Amino acid sequence: MPVVPAAGRAPGSARERFDPSLYLVTDTALCGERGVVDTVRAAVAGGVTAVQVRAKDAADRELLELVRRVRDALAGTDVVLLVDDAVDVALLAGADGVHLGQSDLPAEEVRRLVGPDLLLGLSVSDVAGVRAAPAGALDYLGVGPVWATPTKPLAAPPLGPDGVREVVAAAAERALPCVAIGGVHGHNVGQLRGLGLAGTCTVSEVCAADDPAAAAAGLLARWRA
Repeated sequence: MPVVPAAGRAPGSARERFDPSLYLVTDTALCGERGVVDTVRAAVAGGVTAVQVRAKDAADRELLELVRRVRDALAGTDVVLLVDDAVDVALLAGADGVHLGQSDLPAEEVRRLVGPDLLLGLSVSDVAGVRAAPAGALDYLGVGPVWATPTKPLAAPPLGPDGVREVVAAAAERALPCVAIGGVHGHNVGQLRGLGLAGTCTVSEVCAADDPAAAAAGLLARWRA
């Protein structure tokens, strides 16, 4: 069965609604007592344009319940919902997409499983990763880490802005938009402008903030400045 290309999706799909300008990846521990769902609500009010639920330590049923609650919180918005790694949970919860890492299921096989309508992203940390990616199966690439980050202590060495520029240029040759992730904060997001990125990902800047809405608004304003 051939891979279904992302370009073949029907009008009005999640792919058409996908705006990665400010892409929030959730962290349950950093959200603290406020919780993931309320953090997402506040972050979207502040301007977050896409949400990925990442909860590596959650049991399958806990993750499914969390994704469903986040889905309900996003109802009535144009913000798409993706799930980190767990393809089965994304399908059961009615999420808009899945984000895969290099050690997760092969992207081309996931595309055959989920069909043409779900968003599918893949993490890459170098040009070789871009060239090995099955472009016809993917909607975007997550590029990083840009800078070192405690939320991903075992990640590849930081790319820095110059490394991100090289990866994004390689992705452009394959028509794959990129979002930057890893150590992105208000004080350094400006260094990522002009690199050809479609957007930036945030974790701790919003999840750990006292006011997630204000944190999201500030980060988005600096990105778009």
